[in-house]
Amino acid sequence: MINTIRRLSVLIALGGLVLTTVHAQDVSKLWPNKPLRVVVGFPAGSVTDTVARVMAEQLTKAFGQPVVVENKPGANGAIGVGEVARAAPDGYTLLVTNSSSITINPQLYKQITYKASDFAPITMIIEAPFILAVNPEWAQKNSVNSVQDLIRYAQAQPDRLTYGSGGQGNMAHLSFVSLSNRANIKTTHVPYKSGALAGLAMISGELNAGFDTLSTVPNVQAGKLKALAITSSKRITHLPDLPTMAEAGFANFEVIFWMGLLAPAGTPQAVITKLYEAARLVTTNPKAEAVLKSNGEPVMLDPQSFANIINKEVPAWGEVIRREALALD
Repeated sequence: MINTIRRLSVLIALGGLVLTTVHAQDVSKLWPNKPLRVVVGFPAGSVTDTVARVMAEQLTKAFGQPVVVENKPGANGAIGVGEVARAAPDGYTLLVTNSSSITINPQLYKQITYKASDFAPITMIIEAPFILAVNPEWAQKNSVNSVQDLIRYAQAQPDRLTYGSGGQGNMAHLSFVSLSNRANIKTTHVPYKSGALAGLAMISGELNAGFDTLSTVPNVQAGKLKALAITSSKRITHLPDLPTMAEAGFANFEVIFWMGLLAPAGTPQAVITKLYEAARLVTTNPKAEAVLKSNGEPVMLDPQSFANIINKEVPAWGEVIRREALALD
């Protein structure tokens, strides 16, 4: 009798395994059979929004289903990101966001309830450094032609140097906090709803300085902004005469941000694979690739490689946050 029960238990377990495998295969075959949505935690016109719309167009083409971008801005992307964390893990709600909203926000904002493990990485789309830029008229008036000149100005006039970012706690903000701490200067942060708005504020003269994305290269080339340094380890082809932060006197000041496509944790692996295979083909479209390259370097990492990077960045940024004694409500 006991042996019979054991055999039945084994058969039931094997049956469950077969059903699970069949179910995963069925999900892969049937998905998607309705429209998808891509949530963006930043306003329309932001770099994240631009990248998301390129990706939505690619997925629409690949799957033959409408892929709609929904902007849910606020709290440095946390409102939109939190919504996706709570969404059903069925592959129909996706997220395009930047690295700070995944690796920094949960460690910086006391009230945020989501964490990096609440998401299934699909692919890192682009990665890029920041450009340390200043308003050119202000720079000319105050003889600011280098990072060291910027530091000297701030040392002479504490709290007078204003800089902006796309929100409290994003990487552009933390990068300037780190620069201020390392240079022992006092500066004034002005948060905006997006990095694009902060960039416009620099151009108009509302702000003196800020770390901006590669999307501002045309503004630098047109003389609307003055670039002082780049946060990559090497100079970039877009602005070959622009020194790195290390060359400007700040060793080990390398800041690279990414934008990626993610789904809620628990999304079937078969669906994640289909999404990655469809998404990575975006670089075969010259027009789409050109848009991505204007904002960073297309990388299209596979899900596991993307997950590995997130797992490394979470403790690394946690160390920065603790060292700088940062915390936000």
